[in-house]
Amino acid sequence: MKYLVTGAAGFIGAKVSEVLLSLGHQVIGIDNLNDYYSVELKKARLKPLSQNSDFCFFPIDIADREAIANLFKQEQFSRVIHLAAQAGVRYSIENPLAYADSNLLGFVNILEGCRNQGVEHLVYASSSSVYGLNKKMPFSTHDSVDHPVSLYAATKKSNELMAHCYSHLYALPTTGLRFFTVYGPWGRPDMALFKFTKAILAGEPIDIYNHGNLSRDFTYIDDIVEGVIRIQDNIPSQNPDWDANNSTADRSSAPYRVLNIGNGNPVALMDYVEALEKALGRTAKKNMLPMQPGDVHATWADTQELYELVHYKPQTSVLEGVKSFVDWYLDYYHIQ
Repeated sequence: MKYLVTGAAGFIGAKVSEVLLSLGHQVIGIDNLNDYYSVELKKARLKPLSQNSDFCFFPIDIADREAIANLFKQEQFSRVIHLAAQAGVRYSIENPLAYADSNLLGFVNILEGCRNQGVEHLVYASSSSVYGLNKKMPFSTHDSVDHPVSLYAATKKSNELMAHCYSHLYALPTTGLRFFTVYGPWGRPDMALFKFTKAILAGEPIDIYNHGNLSRDFTYIDDIVEGVIRIQDNIPSQNPDWDANNSTADRSSAPYRVLNIGNGNPVALMDYVEALEKALGRTAKKNMLPMQPGDVHATWADTQELYELVHYKPQTSVLEGVKSFVDWYLDYYHIQ
């Protein structure tokens, strides 16, 4: 089949593209290659993909309405995996308009392309950040997510609502995936693991927020991608028996659903740091700081529904995953 992967130069998008190609599919990748973080890293992710004749890359911004419409019309995609977005919780506090352009306008453009060209399944990235002020653990897609604490989270919740409209109005099958703290080789430089590794190797202190009293459902990149690849083959269908008065917001009478995709096992931040120290063979200097605006104390994914659909659970422990990242980092930056 022919796939569109948006954000193909991104951390998750590049890996998803790689796996789709290995399965014999054709992949059209797009990315605006913005400078939110290293453009060179993004280009390095694309390099091995571009050596495959079934991969074609276009430097397109999803906010460019005309370019996206033309791309859909020209390429006639079977399925779309939409991973492009302006990422980052803290950055959304400083640069809110970037999120409106990419995460809202850009998402409408993707939805319109899917509708107009009859795409058979749109899988798109939501985020665990939509759970905001929720306290009940683990986070369930059955729970209300009406109290986000960052604009980034609000745009991701908006994406879920927008997808439902298109599923309802045009019978477009959509699956939203709430990602939980993805990490691993080729990861984003703005994420904690990347920043911590760079600082520790330089002998500089690492910033530990909320004095270390945080936990995250850290999920290894290969486990995330395995879930994405499996779920895109599982297309939601209409359900005329669905009743809004006796159902949850993650399902609908339309071919629509929202799922958590995570490890299902929260890890204390300080245990994560300890795994990094072990992999590097160095002790981190720690700069203990208060809670940051837009941050949450803990995340923990209830992944039972995803497991029931695709029969897969993450396999990678934090010790294994962090070591794999460190091995990649040392090799990529030629550090002895």
